[in-house]
Amino acid sequence: MNLLLTILFDGITYASWLFIVALGLTLVFGVLKILNIAHGSFYAVGAYAGASLVTWLLSKQFSPALSVVALVFSAAGVAALVAPLTERGLLRMFYGRDEVLLVLVTYALFLMLEDVTKLIWGVNPYYVSDTYQAFGNVQLGALSYVGYDIMLIGMAVLCGLVTWWVLNRTRQGKIVTAVIHSPEVASSMGVNVSRIYTGAFMAGVFLASLGGALTAPMISVQPGLSVGVIIVSFAVVIIGGLGSIEGAAIGALVVGLARAASVHIWPPAELFSIYVVMAAILVFKPEGLFQRIQARKI
Repeated sequence: MNLLLTILFDGITYASWLFIVALGLTLVFGVLKILNIAHGSFYAVGAYAGASLVTWLLSKQFSPALSVVALVFSAAGVAALVAPLTERGLLRMFYGRDEVLLVLVTYALFLMLEDVTKLIWGVNPYYVSDTYQAFGNVQLGALSYVGYDIMLIGMAVLCGLVTWWVLNRTRQGKIVTAVIHSPEVASSMGVNVSRIYTGAFMAGVFLASLGGALTAPMISVQPGLSVGVIIVSFAVVIIGGLGSIEGAAIGALVVGLARAASVHIWPPAELFSIYVVMAAILVFKPEGLFQRIQARKI
């Protein structure tokens, strides 16, 4: 019983930060129709920025518990700086072109950002474990859980609910939905489609960098961080269905539980368990579990 609870909690914790990252990836694809390979690099930049800001705050004798706020602000700063430059300065020139070309452009951006992070932060790892330990442990029965992990789960739920509410219950969300279905008709109705694209891309970059910032206290922030993240994030959105918030949540949960089960039951299977599950689901649902129905254009 304890093993089952441990697998469940570890799987949900892993799925939490992964859902935040995958949510940004599926949002960008849903609105801009871009399969953004550079999404993993935005995650890495968020992790580096968060680790740097927290390190500075701790050197000024701030409480480690307050550094969570700094992590969120660092992610917002990355989105405010990087997203407009990327969308307006690079991606906008390729709208309306072949999707494969946009994939290659984002892959080139991914390679460049890998070197940029090394130039800015060097190759030595960053550690901000004080933040991870600041929330203490929560005792539930015979098991003890790290408080930071519980906070991370709460942040993932909050991100998912806020994104769903904005898209489905606000006027701006209705405008975004109109742009998704037909940018041409939305533009003819007076919608500034370019502004919607910029805002959606900024939201996607914020979620990616937020995922990186929130995981910085849990890991060693070092070069190569983005490669594994983008692969697993693609697995999540492929399982759940591209462009679906519900799919990102279920996909992240499936991946998290599969990884946690393999780690605790058969550790050598960790490397391929995620892809076995993904392949098994795609055999029966090639479009993913929650793929949106596409409107047929005449």
